[in-house]
Amino acid sequence: MAEFQFPSQSHLYHGKVRDVYSIGQEWLVMVASNRISAFDVILPRPIPFKGQVLNQIAAYMLEATRDICPNWLMDVPAPNVSIGKRCTPFRIEMVVRGNVVGHAWRTYQSGKRELCGAVMAEGLRENDFFPQPIITPSTKAEAGHDEDISKEEIIAKGLVSAEDWKILEDYTLRLFAKGKEIAASRGLILADTKYEFGKIGDTIYLMDEVHTPDSSRYFYADGFEERQARGEKQKQLSKEFVREWLIANNFMGKEGQAVPEMSDEWINTISKRYIELYEKVTGKDFVPVTLADSETAQRVITSLQKLGAA
Repeated sequence: MAEFQFPSQSHLYHGKVRDVYSIGQEWLVMVASNRISAFDVILPRPIPFKGQVLNQIAAYMLEATRDICPNWLMDVPAPNVSIGKRCTPFRIEMVVRGNVVGHAWRTYQSGKRELCGAVMAEGLRENDFFPQPIITPSTKAEAGHDEDISKEEIIAKGLVSAEDWKILEDYTLRLFAKGKEIAASRGLILADTKYEFGKIGDTIYLMDEVHTPDSSRYFYADGFEERQARGEKQKQLSKEFVREWLIANNFMGKEGQAVPEMSDEWINTISKRYIELYEKVTGKDFVPVTLADSETAQRVITSLQKLGAA
């Protein structure tokens, strides 16, 4: 992916999936690449249209949740680019879980009944609903793996004040409820997701992507109860199928492990799954767009000028 140079650009950060350009002190240009990561490792081959899918789902969901809390997004000048307000981020991710799946299930299966200070009821099977959604925060690592952390540890370490935590907790549960409502209207179950927040002055903003396949896990609602009753695997739309493929090929991001070779056919399968999730979640047909780098740059510059950022 091209590296851009925008007017008033003050910093460039290459994330696992996004490149984030700081414009002065108040604005960010976030370019969603086609890179894909799993187990905190960037996999060697890009996924066609993944950046566009992530960016457009995030924009759709940020617009749909503005009534719950303010968010950073101001414009989407290109299919894989968002422009918004620069916040001072909290160094945690607010992970919220409605179902016993993924990391929660692996923890549960090991015999533990507590995750990040949240108690998990006895007698649950994989993919069952929790009686109530639970918040299981993690630290936001600059490099390497994010770590589980409890609310008490977060406040004790000064990562978030007790007052701000109450707001984050409220926003997280309300956003999750809205996400589940949107998913249900599309025949899906939002099983778990994560949110990132930051501040401008005293105001807390929702940041980054929301309810995308990289940050969330969706089940198909149709046949869910029947599959649970029979003890079958649930049909899901998320990045978990990539993680499962990696695990089956002896890769979990641990030292000494090599990323398995990704065939053209497998790359195409992943791309189709991302596009399927876009269409399922938004109810819109996916229209693939490929812009020249010069066109993307010009659209961003024009948008920044309109926003008074350049």
